[in-house]
Amino acid sequence: MSWEIYSASRFAEFASAWDRLNNRSRAPPFLRSAFVGRALATFGVGDELIAVRGDNGSETAICILRRTSTCIWQTFQPSQLPLGAWLMDPGLSYADAARDLFARLPGFPVMVGISQQDPAIYPKPGPNALLQSLRYIQTGWISVEGAFDSYWMQRGKSLRQNMRTQHSKLAREHIAATFDEITSPDQVPQAIEDYGRLESAGWKSQLGTAISPTNRQGKFYRGVLEDYCRAGAGRIFRLSFNDRPVAVDLCIEGDGMHVLLKTTYDEAVNGFSPSSLLKEHAYRQVFRRSEIRSIEFFGPQMQWTARWTPWTRVLFHVNVFRNPFLRAARVRGACQDC
Repeated sequence: MSWEIYSASRFAEFASAWDRLNNRSRAPPFLRSAFVGRALATFGVGDELIAVRGDNGSETAICILRRTSTCIWQTFQPSQLPLGAWLMDPGLSYADAARDLFARLPGFPVMVGISQQDPAIYPKPGPNALLQSLRYIQTGWISVEGAFDSYWMQRGKSLRQNMRTQHSKLAREHIAATFDEITSPDQVPQAIEDYGRLESAGWKSQLGTAISPTNRQGKFYRGVLEDYCRAGAGRIFRLSFNDRPVAVDLCIEGDGMHVLLKTTYDEAVNGFSPSSLLKEHAYRQVFRRSEIRSIEFFGPQMQWTARWTPWTRVLFHVNVFRNPFLRAARVRGACQDC
């Protein structure tokens, strides 16, 4: 089955095909066309291509690619998109899907890199003469089953004791802790402003990666959350101490998943963990909703995520080669350009 190649500036024409494959794959909500299209418009550099496998209405694979060197193409992967922009029918293998791509891409490509793939969507491929599969990160997720109290009792004693201590301290110091669950698009701009104010005051500001309401990241997340809230699939959780925001989580949902996109907190608050207090409240709310089956982090498993879940899986990259000789040369390190 052949591929057709188009400029990614035409992405909107293929949004329905993209979403059909997203639904068939039961992929995360950030791989919907609304998120990917906005990421492409905001963070794309203009030379991206969209590749479509199959006839109109019966597409079997679709992806966004850009050339990263003379002979290598890679899936579109800004840091705001947790997985590579690649979708295919669940029964299709990476090797079968990508095999005919080489004849259609410009130039003489020798490798297509499919970045940050999730084994919960497509199984990690085994040894293959045309494939190189590479471990990426271990990421955590929470299985939403039963009541929150049952889940909570399975957490470590130190986390539960720490939360009890913090709640007591809030009462003792007469700090009014208020939790907001924002689902209206009209409330998103203020929530993004609160998020940006907290993140810009922390360590990310020093790295130049903090969200602000006026930078590209801030405008991107504001647009995404407005879109998803409008569709009933966006949620922002915010914790305030005496009406002053101290922690914000940006989340989207779809196909039974609750995905934490971004989290921040006031690093100047002493004696409390605003982020943990917020997540305890937020996850209690999520567990009450029967349509949610999992809470997904998609970032690397860290000390704080390990306190919330023992469940992990390993994301991976896939490199598909034009022929077995090029794969062997790449593995040996003999082919530096592929």
